[in-house]
Amino acid sequence: MTESTPRGGPIRRLFGAIGGAITWLRRVFTNLLFLLLLLFIGMAIFGGEERITVPQGGALKVAPSGFLVDELTQPSGVPAFLGGRSAPQETRVKDLVDAIDHAAGDTRIAALVLELDYLGGASLSKLEEVGEAIQRFKASEKPVYAIGDNFTQGQYFLASYADQVYMNPMGSLLLTGFGSYRNYYKSALDKLKVNFHVFRVGDYKDFIEPYTRDDMSPASRENNSRWLHQLWSEYTEQVTGLRNLPPESIDNYIADMPNQLRAEGGSWANAALANKFVDKLLSRRAAIAEVQELVGVDDADKTQYKSIDAMDYLRHTKLADLPDPRQHNDKIGLISAAGAILDGDAPAGEIGSNTLGKLIAEAREKNVKALVLRIDSPGGSAFASEAIRQELLATREAGIPVIISMGSVAASGGYWIAAGGDRIWASPSTITGSIGVFGAFPTFEESLEHLGVYNDGVGTTALAGTMRIDRALPEAAADILQQGVEHTYTQFLQLVAEARNSTPQEIHKIAQGQVWTGRMAHELGLVDELGNLQDAIADAAQIAKLDKYDVLEIKRELTPSEKLMRALAENVDAKIAASVEQNLPLGAWFSSLQPALQPLAELKTFKDPRALYVRCMSCVAP
Repeated sequence: MTESTPRGGPIRRLFGAIGGAITWLRRVFTNLLFLLLLLFIGMAIFGGEERITVPQGGALKVAPSGFLVDELTQPSGVPAFLGGRSAPQETRVKDLVDAIDHAAGDTRIAALVLELDYLGGASLSKLEEVGEAIQRFKASEKPVYAIGDNFTQGQYFLASYADQVYMNPMGSLLLTGFGSYRNYYKSALDKLKVNFHVFRVGDYKDFIEPYTRDDMSPASRENNSRWLHQLWSEYTEQVTGLRNLPPESIDNYIADMPNQLRAEGGSWANAALANKFVDKLLSRRAAIAEVQELVGVDDADKTQYKSIDAMDYLRHTKLADLPDPRQHNDKIGLISAAGAILDGDAPAGEIGSNTLGKLIAEAREKNVKALVLRIDSPGGSAFASEAIRQELLATREAGIPVIISMGSVAASGGYWIAAGGDRIWASPSTITGSIGVFGAFPTFEESLEHLGVYNDGVGTTALAGTMRIDRALPEAAADILQQGVEHTYTQFLQLVAEARNSTPQEIHKIAQGQVWTGRMAHELGLVDELGNLQDAIADAAQIAKLDKYDVLEIKRELTPSEKLMRALAENVDAKIAASVEQNLPLGAWFSSLQPALQPLAELKTFKDPRALYVRCMSCVAP
């Protein structure tokens, strides 16, 4: 007879039972969460699109969230609510424009309503592009209303296109002007004993200044002040013209804002109304009631007006157009290139030389009659920029016209690529130019020595071990790099001169890293025409001699896992991120910190094989 193993005392058995129960509950909760997640994903991806209906006589509700972009960035591999990197909310400009343009001729749509409270930001050129679509909608003799609790400067620019602007009596309109401010790290790098080696051509090439100075250089201040004032003039002229106000109204309001508020008892809303920036001060409920009188009450929610969201409407029109027999055989290809320019492959939101090159080659394989390349980039790798330009040249050699449409920014490497097109279009507020080159990288030998870490060894030549971050940069290596920068700048001038029927000497006068608005670039001959993406597409059709055509968007197909992550990011991450930012002061503070840290984040993109870059730091469109 064997003796049984003792099971332990009652306390041990109690804790064991509690532990087992916790493990069981954790497994049940995890499985339920997983099942709910799968159910949500299925509904988000596959459900509901076929059931979208457009209410007769309703309004098209344009309520963009996050930032207006040309191309949606690719979410990280793990959703933010499960611990992954949070991606900003985004709305694609072309989607909004397509929805508004389609609604203009749709007899079911009686009005357009702008609800802009969740528009996080946008460059002036993107706002103008949406605004021009609103103007085309108004030409169909349908009213446009803007409803807002508060209006930021960007939100108000779109609101000014409306026939009636409603603002909450407790709301505010914050007009401040445009500015370009950044953090400078030289003293911090000195204290950390980091040596930042810089090689550049162009007095105005200021991308690297945050690492080499503690303030803005006079040349950079002069250049940035010029294009900022030009963009601000574009903003004020547009808004005052739309609101039928004297041209100086906005500047006078800002200059006298303390007295303006004091005269209205500190009420931002009353000050905005007194200056005729808004038409009525109404609570959101009262503003919605006015719109209900025009378009009717929503059947499902009596507190809302009858409407369809612009993104739902766009999906509806795309589904309705699938069986359309009137599709044309002739196609104009459209490729969007947005973000920093990197060597090799890159996800959406960045421009990889291999990734974009494959898309351009695909356009040739699809036998498009013309190709429109939309560029929204401050530049990046010189090597990658040239590789992409060569693909555009190959497309032109194949007999396919290439038209460049500049978005908010097409500067430095972005302009390098643009020089490969037959014609270049820019909006008046595009930021472009910045024709200059720099090389830069840090070394940490003094930082390591301060910690007691030393580097030593032998090599077969004086250049062996060059460009190691733990070794000092030899003088000969520095000379080689500077010569590489100067040679690349010469190449840049030459290719621009050839593209613009000019000479390197003439291009040098407007190069040296100087930044220009699209309007100034047109006057200087750096771009051919002023207009938006639609204008560039129409120009491509004219060059290709097409009367009837379809626009074929050519973009990298997402993998199933990427589609899953995008669905999660759009439907879950966005809502959670918005909730956190609105309800936790720390979330809002962290978001405001991101621009200050951006220059440090930019260092991770320094991957050019020759350490040569055509990048514009100041080219962040306000």
